[in-house]
Parts: sequence; C-alpha cells; structure tokens
Amino acid sequence: MKKGLVVKKNANLFFIGETAFVARKNLKDEGIFVGDRVEYDEKQKMIEKVLPRKNLIVRPPIANLDKMFIVIASTPKPDFYLIDKLIVFCKLNDISPILVVNKIDILSGKLKREIIKAYSDILPICFVSAKDDNTKQILKFVKGVCAFAGQSAVGKSSLINSILGEKKEEIGELSSKTDRGKQTTRLVTLYKVSKNDYLADTAGFSKLDENLIAVDKNLLDRYFDEFIKYIPFCEYTSCNHIAEKKCGVKNAVNLGEIDEKRYNNYVKLFKVLKDKGSMYEKKS
Repeated sequence: MKKGLVVKKNANLFFIGETAFVARKNLKDEGIFVGDRVEYDEKQKMIEKVLPRKNLIVRPPIANLDKMFIVIASTPKPDFYLIDKLIVFCKLNDISPILVVNKIDILSGKLKREIIKAYSDILPICFVSAKDDNTKQILKFVKGVCAFAGQSAVGKSSLINSILGEKKEEIGELSSKTDRGKQTTRLVTLYKVSKNDYLADTAGFSKLDENLIAVDKNLLDRYFDEFIKYIPFCEYTSCNHIAEKKCGVKNAVNLGEIDEKRYNNYVKLFKVLKDKGSMYEKKS
C-alpha cells in the first residue's frame, strides 16, 4: 500500500499527483479532503485509508494545513478585523500565520507604519509585489501545506502565479463601485512547490464566520499574544479587559504598549462571541 497527498478533488474523484482515485464507500461517507494524507492501492486506483489529521477545516474544505499567508494590500482597504480573526483561527488550529502585504508599489508610508506597529511583534511580515521577483521571499516560509487567505482582489492568485512562475489561478478584478474584489477561486487545489511543500488558494477565508472560531469568549485574550504579560496586572482573574476599571491590558492600551486597533478588534470579537455563542460553548 502506498501513501500520498490528496491535491485536488473533483466530485467523487480524488487526485494524488496527476492521477485520479476513487474512495472506498466507508471513506466517502466519512469524507476525504484536499490535504488529506492517505493510503491507496495504485492498481485499483482506490483510496483505502485516511491517515490521522493535524486539523480539518470545513470552510474552505482543507485538511492538515500547516501555514496560512494572510494577504492584505492598500487596495482594497485592509480589513484589520479579518486579519485578527484569522490569527486567532490559526492559533486555535495549530497553523502558523504569516502576514503578506502585497502591492507595495502603491503602499503609503502611513499604512506601512500602521501595519508594522500592530503586527511586527505578533507574526512574520513580508512586503511584496506580485509584479516583481520579491515574491520569492515568501518561499522561505513555505513548509508543508500552506494556504493564502484574505479579502478578494488583494492579489492571492497573482502571488501564487508569481511564486510558481506560471499561471495557475485566475486573477480577479476589483469592483470600482464597492472597492471589493470579485471572487475567482472556487475549488481548493494544492500546487507543489518542492517535495513536501504545497501552496493552496482558497475561497473560504475571504470573510471567516465567527462561528468557525471555536473558543470560549473568556479565553479569547490568551490568543492575543501581546496581552499575556499585562494580564497579571488586572485586578480580577476573570477580567475580560472591557468594562473593568483596574485592568492591566486596558492600561497598556492607554500607554501605547498595545496597539489600539488590535485591542478594539479583540473587543469586537469578544462581543460577537458573547452574543452568538461560540462553537466551544455550544458543544459544552
């Protein structure tokens, strides 16, 4: 029995490399996803077993994701709330996030400073342009199964095309009326970069429903790294860093030691989780 990686799915066909396989009935019922590591019978062209997963993401459907490149640009206007939701999502699913700032040829100095201030101590940042060869700097972070995420029209598909040196993904346009991109990626496909390293372009990470963030709202602060060292200075161990008066985190925000934009996004996400109820709480 051989082992391989599912790089593409088309209806009931699962591709390992360029070869299409079908799955045993019990596996079809359980589900096989792009990114799954499987055992297969080469002669029968049959997938026999799905190996244990590191993680499984339903929207978009992808398994065993190791790294996420969160792509932003000056146009469309960066959605910092989406960035922070994606960072929390990565931490919850054992995925390493990397921030990629595309279209640096039109990036203002002010926006660049904002990004550096908010995120340089949180995760690696790559400043690139899909028009230039500097996209190759992303390659040093490509290890395992990696996905691009972010708003439509920030250039995710263009970056993949630039990195791989050929047109793999359709490039979307920016709507002048809404300043939003038209979604072009429909299916998840893994593109081989080296022996064990792959890139995926995915449609489902352009918004990220808060219900996919499976964390108790009262533990959300643990997923904002810069909060950690200030939490011991809160008066109450149950401090949520919102309404409390003697709060180490809020004091750090007032002193400029925690980025205010990041803090406001924490408050927004906390309130959404409180109002809607997180998946974690629903399962309890």
